[in-house]
Amino acid sequence: MSGQLDLGAPQVQEFWTERHLCTLTTLRADGSPHVAPVGATLDLAAGLLRVISSGESAKVRHIRNGQTRVAVCQFEGPRWCTVEGVAMVNDDPEAVAEAVKRYAERYRQPRPNPRRVAIEITITKALGSASLGAPR
Repeated sequence: MSGQLDLGAPQVQEFWTERHLCTLTTLRADGSPHVAPVGATLDLAAGLLRVISSGESAKVRHIRNGQTRVAVCQFEGPRWCTVEGVAMVNDDPEAVAEAVKRYAERYRQPRPNPRRVAIEITITKALGSASLGAPR
């Protein structure tokens, strides 16, 4: 079973600090999905999920071209959580540095990339497995 999740629940917050890769789904201009593996970090206080990326990537192009509705899914065994939201690309150096810092805390220090941007996703909905507290 699955359903809407409370991202503030302790088991959900813990899940988003464990080292798991995610998928980011963006939409192409024709509406078809583009799914890419990413590292993502949850900032509950800001209501954001952050992803770092090269500014030339397809996912960044889709968002810059107006396809701002996205979904990020993380799973491990029977536990899964999909966060939906509205994305923007932020290339402000302070915003990118904050996203890199959070990525390094969760995963590892990323390799240098002078074209790096931060994808900031304003969270609108979170769905997940019953094992993370979704209603049965």
